[in-house]
Amino acid sequence: MNRRNRNARSIRLSREQSFAGDALLRPDEEPPLAAHLVTPRALYSHHGIYIGYGRVIHYAGLAYGFRRGPVENVSLTQFARGRDIRIRRDPPKFNSGEVVERARSRLGESRYRLLTNNCEHFCSWALRDECYSKQVEWLRAVQRAVWTSVRAVFERAYRCKPVPTYRLTA
Repeated sequence: MNRRNRNARSIRLSREQSFAGDALLRPDEEPPLAAHLVTPRALYSHHGIYIGYGRVIHYAGLAYGFRRGPVENVSLTQFARGRDIRIRRDPPKFNSGEVVERARSRLGESRYRLLTNNCEHFCSWALRDECYSKQVEWLRAVQRAVWTSVRAVFERAYRCKPVPTYRLTA
C-alpha cells in the first residue's frame, strides 16, 4: 500500500472512530429534544441543537460564503444539506428544556470565530456551559506536531542550539 492510500485510510478510520459513540439519524426519525446534531461537510463537521418540530438552532458561520452567518433557526433539511445527521452522545449539564432555551437565547448573534466561537463551541455551551471544540483541539494538535517536526529537522540540519518554543494562545 503506498503512502497516499495509507493516509487516506487513516483519515477515513479516524472519521469513523470519531462517530463511534454517535447514532445515525434515520430519515423518518425525529431526534430527541435538545440533541446535539452533527452533519459532515467537506473539511469539517457542522453542529446544531435540535429544538423540536423539525427545527435546529446552529451557528451558520461560513455557511453562506465568506460573510459570517448568525445563530439561526433552520429546518433539519436545511441543516443537513442532503448529508447524514448523527446524534452526538454528549452528557448535558442542563435538562432538555434549559438546553433549548440557552440555544434560543443566542438567536441572531453574529460573533462567529472559527477557532474560538464556532458551531461546535455553541453546542458545547448550550449543553454544558463549556467553550470547547474537538475539531479545533485536533487542529491545534496537528499544528503542534508539524511545528515539532519542522523544529527537529531544522535542529538536525544545522546542528545548532534548540529553537525556542513559542506557545500560541487563542
